[in-house]
Amino acid sequence: MTDSIKQFQGNGRLQDEMAALVARIAKGDREAFATLFNYYAPRLKSFMLRRSADPETAEELVQETMLAVWNRASSFSPAKGSVTTWIYTIARNLRIDRLRRQPAQTFYDIDDFDEPSAEPSTEERLIQNESEAQIASAIEALPKEQLDVISLSYVDDLSQSEIAERLDVPLGTVKSRMRLAYQKLRDALGGQS
Repeated sequence: MTDSIKQFQGNGRLQDEMAALVARIAKGDREAFATLFNYYAPRLKSFMLRRSADPETAEELVQETMLAVWNRASSFSPAKGSVTTWIYTIARNLRIDRLRRQPAQTFYDIDDFDEPSAEPSTEERLIQNESEAQIASAIEALPKEQLDVISLSYVDDLSQSEIAERLDVPLGTVKSRMRLAYQKLRDALGGQS
């Protein structure tokens, strides 16, 4: 901390002294600018960090603010407000400009988040249960000979000739029973298959 800053903090005339520094800066006094910079830069950085800026952005905004102070020092009027108010207004406006230049981010409300589920919906499960019940009912309604042929074909995975051999019936009878079973199932399920 420089002696000038200690002096500013030690007396009640801080803003008058700061206004005098800004007047000197307006005339190109680099030493006055360094004194003002050393006093305000850490405070501005803390101000930016408290407003959710990351350290790099906060540092950039401090640099932009102090550059604006250097360039606009001649426009400062103590009659309109204090140096602190003027500098923090510049910083705040630069921060707002920076936020406006950032691309818009899409935020999703957690209540609106509707991720597709791997599980079937309640409606899909209901339809599936109804279909399974219809199929089971239609199969139970088949005559025993047709049910045996269908069961040997789909459960035991036998070919029609193997079914004929196992049931000891002609192959044509197996084909006929299967055709009749399919027709009854199709009729019972309303054309579904």
